[in-house]
Amino acid sequence: MGRLSRDCFDVAPAPMRVADAVTLLRARLPILSAIETVPVDRSDGRVLAEDLIAPIDLPPFDNAAVDGYAVRAGDVANAGETRLPLGGRVPAGHAPVDPGPGFAVRIFTGAPMPPGTDAVAMQEDVRIDGEAVILPAGLASGSNRRRAGEDIARGSRAIPAGTRLGPRHLALAAALGLPALRLRVPLKVALFSTGDELTPPGRPLPAAGIHDANRPMLAALLRRLGAEPADLGILRDAPGPLRQRLEAAAADHDLILTTGGVSVGEEDHVRAAVEASGGLTFWRLAIKPGRPVALGTVAGTPFAGLPGNPAAAYVTALAVLRPLVLHLSGAHDETPTLTVRSGFAQEKRVGRREYLRVQIRVGADGVAEAVPSTGGALSGLSASDGLVELGEDLSAIRVGDPLPYRAHGDLG
Repeated sequence: MGRLSRDCFDVAPAPMRVADAVTLLRARLPILSAIETVPVDRSDGRVLAEDLIAPIDLPPFDNAAVDGYAVRAGDVANAGETRLPLGGRVPAGHAPVDPGPGFAVRIFTGAPMPPGTDAVAMQEDVRIDGEAVILPAGLASGSNRRRAGEDIARGSRAIPAGTRLGPRHLALAAALGLPALRLRVPLKVALFSTGDELTPPGRPLPAAGIHDANRPMLAALLRRLGAEPADLGILRDAPGPLRQRLEAAAADHDLILTTGGVSVGEEDHVRAAVEASGGLTFWRLAIKPGRPVALGTVAGTPFAGLPGNPAAAYVTALAVLRPLVLHLSGAHDETPTLTVRSGFAQEKRVGRREYLRVQIRVGADGVAEAVPSTGGALSGLSASDGLVELGEDLSAIRVGDPLPYRAHGDLG
């Protein structure tokens, strides 16, 4: 677990563009995760620590791509049919026979090509006449044959380091014969909410209380990103105990994450605690919804403070926390940004990136288009399919405009 300086996040006081903030994070923070060896069948969702280099060719030998008859293409006439005697049979998983020139060999998909043969005639294209096969004219060399290393050549990079592994990657690793992979140890994140007004779900609400929505939301996002959140509960508005709990969390976590309590109000005690234990910088992000994102260190451990409002916490988590966690974990951000058509018109303030909750519908012409999700802050977020990003330089959106879109399901 690395230790950071107090001033690693220092930046100019002017509001920052979201992209500039993410670039700065990646430039100033080291990858914190250690490396371990994990069996392939337990590697889903984990981050590959080192380039996976193919130890063998894939496929490991020339083989048939179809069921049919393996031949030398030079034995097949360019005009008229060719009759060749059958010289053996090669099922998948069995050693090939070597009948020599002038023979056809019955072969099945995946079976090794007999020595000297370079093409496979599909079984539906030929006729059988006793112990001979009659082939059509013009079978080209290489037809229906897969060469050794055609998929992945031995010594080449099969999967780059930083890939968050999915089932498709595990299939490739297993096909290459690898029983285990070198992976980043999951990032350990200490997760707190702050405020006397908060009550955990399931407990009776006091007269001035509200249920804490942020910890369940952020814990789910962190897990989707491959991190291991430790739900450390609610920090009450008491400066001494609050500081003690933050410093205790710093001792055995890679990142400390809080929501609420980092503004400039008299009851925002997280700010003072972080400043006393390390250093704190407010990043005035040019973003809506959202307020300043606090970044800093607690006893040398990275600290991030998000807004207490759940909708603002969600957006700032996706805009800043998500790339921060992926970077610290050594993972590439491979989530695609799609384009949808705007089904609405709206004015917008220049200089600020805005994230709108939208639902996706199919227009009369079959093209996907986005319309605003109705409802309040959380009900509208819950009912939405994803977010559209309105860049800082936009001043208005018109019906039919292309908009960058990210589905909620793609953000983990």
